[in-house]
Amino acid sequence: MRSYSPDLTPPWKRSKPAPEVPAEPDLVVEEVSTGFCGAVIRCEKTAEGPTVTLEDRFGKHRVFPLVERGFMLEGRVVTLVRPTAGGPVRPTRTASGSVAVPGARARVARAGRIYVEGRHDAELVERVWGDDLRIEGVVVEYLEGIDDLPAIVAEFAPAADARLGVLVDHLVPGSKESRLAEQVTGDDVLIVGHPYIDVWQAVKPSSVGIPAWPTIPRGQDWKTGVCRELGWPENTGAAWQRILSSVRSYRDLEPELLGRVEELIDFVTEPGLD
Repeated sequence: MRSYSPDLTPPWKRSKPAPEVPAEPDLVVEEVSTGFCGAVIRCEKTAEGPTVTLEDRFGKHRVFPLVERGFMLEGRVVTLVRPTAGGPVRPTRTASGSVAVPGARARVARAGRIYVEGRHDAELVERVWGDDLRIEGVVVEYLEGIDDLPAIVAEFAPAADARLGVLVDHLVPGSKESRLAEQVTGDDVLIVGHPYIDVWQAVKPSSVGIPAWPTIPRGQDWKTGVCRELGWPENTGAAWQRILSSVRSYRDLEPELLGRVEELIDFVTEPGLD
């Protein structure tokens, strides 16, 4: 017969049991022993026990064991546990990282617009920010280049209740793009851009499965040159679909694009414009 050993620890010294919280994707927690803070990427069952992978805001991943009282959630100690099996988990955040609004209806389109240079730019913005844009009622259109940007802006006639934001590729000092942008900047029009030759480069190479975007000599078609250097078929349409399919969320994009798109959305949806 096994003997009973009472717990003689005074009540005020006993640790209170920590609440158990399912480690659902995108839940942001802090690991107590290291202070590493990040969003849950996945849970796995290993030979050493269950683990959780966190990703911080810089894209760094760390794997931690799911131990009792191992994490902080909103300032309190919790015990993370593997999510229970069942139906598909509803995303708690959109691809852009915004809080998801289940069942939200698309808003009637605003008078304001966001213009981007080309179809690939528009498809990438839709993939990451599409849910947010529909809720905000923001329409994104593509221009097929910006050589006629001053005339396009004049025709749109930006106003306080109809702002225009434009995302430009390769917006660097001294470029053709920067000179065009200077001609149309105003209170109700915002021109922003990223430093990349093409929006392809705004997708992180690691997400595409390549070590880096190759450098293509001037005078060559950049996209065709990229396909050639990477050993891909010289079909830029198929190459783009390959790149786009590798983008699952904002984590797959470079900060230089993320910040600029967020800036445009804020500009055309500023409170009080409607």
